[in-house]
Amino acid sequence: MKKLLLGFIVAIPFLTQAQSPIPYTLKGKISKLTAPAKIYLLRGDLVMDSTTLKNGAFELKGTTDVPKEAELVLQRDGRLKNAYSGSTDRKRVFLEPDPIKLSSPDSLINATVTGGTATQDYLRLQASLKPLTSRIKAIGAEFGKASEQQRQTPEFQARMQAQGEAVTKEYAQRYLAFIKANPNSWVSLDALSNMRMMVLPQYAEVAPLYDAFSPALKNSVTGREYGKLVQALKDVAIGAQAPNFTQTTPDGKTVSLADYRGKYVLVDFWASWCGPCRAENPAVTKVYQEFKGRNFDILGVSLDKENARDKWVKAIADDQLTWTQVSDLKGWQNEVAQRYHVQSIPQNFLIDPTGKIVAANLRGADLKTTLAKFIK
Repeated sequence: MKKLLLGFIVAIPFLTQAQSPIPYTLKGKISKLTAPAKIYLLRGDLVMDSTTLKNGAFELKGTTDVPKEAELVLQRDGRLKNAYSGSTDRKRVFLEPDPIKLSSPDSLINATVTGGTATQDYLRLQASLKPLTSRIKAIGAEFGKASEQQRQTPEFQARMQAQGEAVTKEYAQRYLAFIKANPNSWVSLDALSNMRMMVLPQYAEVAPLYDAFSPALKNSVTGREYGKLVQALKDVAIGAQAPNFTQTTPDGKTVSLADYRGKYVLVDFWASWCGPCRAENPAVTKVYQEFKGRNFDILGVSLDKENARDKWVKAIADDQLTWTQVSDLKGWQNEVAQRYHVQSIPQNFLIDPTGKIVAANLRGADLKTTLAKFIK
């Protein structure tokens, strides 16, 4: 991360603003619902607040460290077991200092939302994402109509995965376009932070967006946290020298990344418990068989734990992974994963014969296409 070169006096107002709790107020009128109907305010799986409706009206007040996305859930029976169960009558909002108002004659999901600048920005972002909703529904409908036998076929799974990845990429592109066009919006900072749940961030893509943020955004709690991530990503950006490491195979042999100098090597992070990793393994195996005799190899790094050693070994055999596998069996605390700042798996890095990272996060057809570009 490039540190902002501002004078101390100039920086103080932004730092003070970022560290002070930000008040928010949510007011609404949903039909004429009354007790036991309740409105819950959620952030992820955290219940931030709740209140009972009185003749359809409700009000929630509180503070937040930074303006951010949250979700309202209407429970007509008043009970919410957890954030992911119960009512589908939900509405996302963006917490900000200006009052946020919601109104609907029948349900929360159909409520009209008004608010300040951040709410207006948030509504514009959501409007840009709306066309993708029908595609997600279509994918869900196809999955729902398929029999269990069809769902187990490699062809069906590959099709579902390809469609899901395509929609995810489109979501990411629209998020990035919004962030680039709105560098002073709190919605942009929240969106950039939340994108980590969709796609693995790449330094060359997110660093310019972060650098363009206003001082207020950068100096906020979320901004400083993301700045640390940007700096970490720089260490393993395309063009950077791959951090060397040494770990052990299941049979106790010590293997170092330096052993692969002089050839292309794909450092592949996975785990026996990772469903998407196991689903991707056939594609990786196919590519390995095609390129293994052409100055190319794969080095698998497992994020399994010591108590799952047997499952790791079994997964290697079951998935027919014939390339070298290593791990320190520390799970997410794997020292190589920490050094490469791996936050989700599957993840991989393609390293050239000189030890430089030339590509990352390669999946399916992209893996084969990229290898073909480098390996003639």
